[in-house]
Amino acid sequence: MKLAVVGGGSTYTPELIDGFARLRDTLPIGELVLVDPAADRLDLVGGLARRIFDRQGHPGRITTTSDVDAGVADADAVLLQLRVGGQAARDQDETWPLECGCVGQETTGAGGLAKALRTVPVVLDIAERVRRANPDAWIIDFTNPVGIVTRALLQAGHKAVGLCNVAIGFQRKFAKLLDVAPGDVHLNHVGLNHLSWELGVRLGGPEGEDVLPKLLAEHGDAIADDLRLPRAVLDRLGVVPSYYLRYFYAHDEVVRELGTKPSRAAEVAKMEAELLAMYGDPSLNEKPALLAKRGGAFYSEAAVDLAASLLGDGGSPVQVVNTYNNGTLPFLADDAVIEVQARVDRTGATPLAVPELDPLYAGLVANVTAYEELALEAVLRGGRDRVFKALLAHPLIGQFEYADGLTDRLIAHNREHLAWA
Repeated sequence: MKLAVVGGGSTYTPELIDGFARLRDTLPIGELVLVDPAADRLDLVGGLARRIFDRQGHPGRITTTSDVDAGVADADAVLLQLRVGGQAARDQDETWPLECGCVGQETTGAGGLAKALRTVPVVLDIAERVRRANPDAWIIDFTNPVGIVTRALLQAGHKAVGLCNVAIGFQRKFAKLLDVAPGDVHLNHVGLNHLSWELGVRLGGPEGEDVLPKLLAEHGDAIADDLRLPRAVLDRLGVVPSYYLRYFYAHDEVVRELGTKPSRAAEVAKMEAELLAMYGDPSLNEKPALLAKRGGAFYSEAAVDLAASLLGDGGSPVQVVNTYNNGTLPFLADDAVIEVQARVDRTGATPLAVPELDPLYAGLVANVTAYEELALEAVLRGGRDRVFKALLAHPLIGQFEYADGLTDRLIAHNREHLAWA
C-alpha cells in the first residue's frame, strides 16, 4: 500500500508518522511519500520520520519529494495537510479582522474565508493530479477550512472525505473521564466542521446507553474549563459544543482577548522553529513532547482509522467525517457538507441517521452552510462582490459596514493568492 502526504514538511507530520508506526497492523503501509515544496523542512521532517519508523520496527519505506506528480503517482490514498502562505498568512488572518471588531481566526469568520480563497484552488489542482495518477485513489482532507475544501473536492467529482480531530479529541477526553476504553465511546456528533455539538455520548456502540447527562453532572466543570465557557452554558444546553462555538457564544469577549496578546500564528511560528531544530537532531527518533502543544492531537489515530476503512477492512466501521449531507439534515441541500458519524468502507462515507436537530443548533448550521456556499462561489468564480456577499452572510459579521471593510482588507492582504484581484 502506498500513501502520500501533501504538506509532508509540516511540523505536524511526526505525529502522523508515529501513528502510522504504532498502528501498522491496522494500516500496513509499504511506501509513504512526504510531498512538500519547502525542501529544507522536508529534509528535517523526512529524516525524523525514517528514524521513528526504524525505532518502532516498521518495514515501510519513506521517501520525500517536492514534485507533487511524482509523489502521488500510484498512491492508494493521498492525505492533504496544506497551509498556503504558511504561518505568515495565518498571522494576517488572525489580525486584520480585529480591526473591524470581528474575531480573527484561521478557519472561522473573515480569516477562514481568506484561507479558503488561498487554499481551494491549490487543493483542486493537486486533486486533479491525483486523479490523473490514479482515479481510484482516495483523498483525505485535513486542510482547513475542511468543510469548504471537502465540498469543493466532492463537487469536482473527486473521491474525497474530510477529516477533523475535534471529535476524536472529545472521544479520548470523555473516555478518560469515564475510565473506559476510547473505542467504547461513541459520539452523537452533529453539525458542520468547526461548528458541531455532542448531543449524546454512548457506551458500547451507536445505540448504547447515553451517559452525557452523567458526564455533565459529574465532570461539567472540567469540560467547561477545557472549552473556556461557563459551566452554566453547558447545563442550560445539555450538550457539549465544539470549542469553536466559543467564537459564536462569546464573540465579543474573544475579540477583546485576541486584541491583548500575540496571535496564535506567532506562537506557533516560534514553536515550529524549536521543533524543526529538534527534528534536525540525528539522535531524535520519536515525536518530541513539545509537539503536543502544536495542535492536532489524535490526528494520527483518526487518519489511520479513516484510511484503513477506505482502503480495506482494518478501520472502525463508524467514524466522524465530513461528507455530503444527502438528506441527513433535512433542512440542508444534499450537496452541503456536514460533519457527523458515518459508516465508512471502500465505497466511501455514508452518514448515519441523526435525531432532529433543535432549532437552536439547526438555525446556526443553516446560516453557516449558506455562508459556505457563498464562500465557495467566491473561491471558484472570484470577484469583490462575491467575497462581500459571503462575509455579509456569515453570522459572525452580518453587517454591511463590517463586511465592506473586511472585504477590502481581505483582498489587500491576499492579492498575491487571488488570480482575479
